[in-house]
Amino acid sequence: MLTLAIKFILAHLVGDFLFQPDKWIKHKKKGKYKSKYLYWHILIHTVLLLITLQFNFNYWKGIVLVMISHYIIDLIKLCLDKKFNSQILFFADQILHFAVIAGVVYSYNPFNVNISLVYTIESLLLITFVIITTYVSSVIIKILISKWKINDTSPNQAGKYIGMLERLLVFFFIILNYWEGIGFLIAAKSVFRFGDLSKAEDRNLTEYILIGTLLSFGIAIATAIGYKYLIELSIQI
Repeated sequence: MLTLAIKFILAHLVGDFLFQPDKWIKHKKKGKYKSKYLYWHILIHTVLLLITLQFNFNYWKGIVLVMISHYIIDLIKLCLDKKFNSQILFFADQILHFAVIAGVVYSYNPFNVNISLVYTIESLLLITFVIITTYVSSVIIKILISKWKINDTSPNQAGKYIGMLERLLVFFFIILNYWEGIGFLIAAKSVFRFGDLSKAEDRNLTEYILIGTLLSFGIAIATAIGYKYLIELSIQI
């Protein structure tokens, strides 16, 4: 089952990401179903599937289903291009493709999805602490450093998501006992922030960045240590 799944997934990834130039994507968005590259794209996927499946025509029904569904999903995505957020469309597109692949693989090799694993204490703790590390921490930090509030000219809240990713990396570094990674992260951030700090005429900006960074790393380290402690405690119980 795993081998078959990997073959279908590999063909999809190579076809959708390696063998689809930006020129094709732009042409498809403009021409939609009239674009020749849409059909070239489907043809390439078909050839890649045949190669990864070693021209085993016992899977012809699965190949046909994947190709037809791929065409329909891509065409719907193209038609909705200017009506929905591009990021949402991208992830929805990929989720649907993988759902079809999962269905095809299941039809040949039925498998069980053990949903009960999500409800184990380890999984629940991980989900809880990841939420604390990302979204909950963002709110806490925002409140704590409101005294040093600066004008945020970024409409997409990039700083917020950079901080969330930063804390998430620290969290997983500690879980994996890779403390050196935190040092690398601090060094990398210092390099990128050096320009902001050296050119800042407003003392509030310097304080905002330094205090925000210390709080971000401090909370991430504290949550990671708390998570590890509770995991060890749950094992003992």
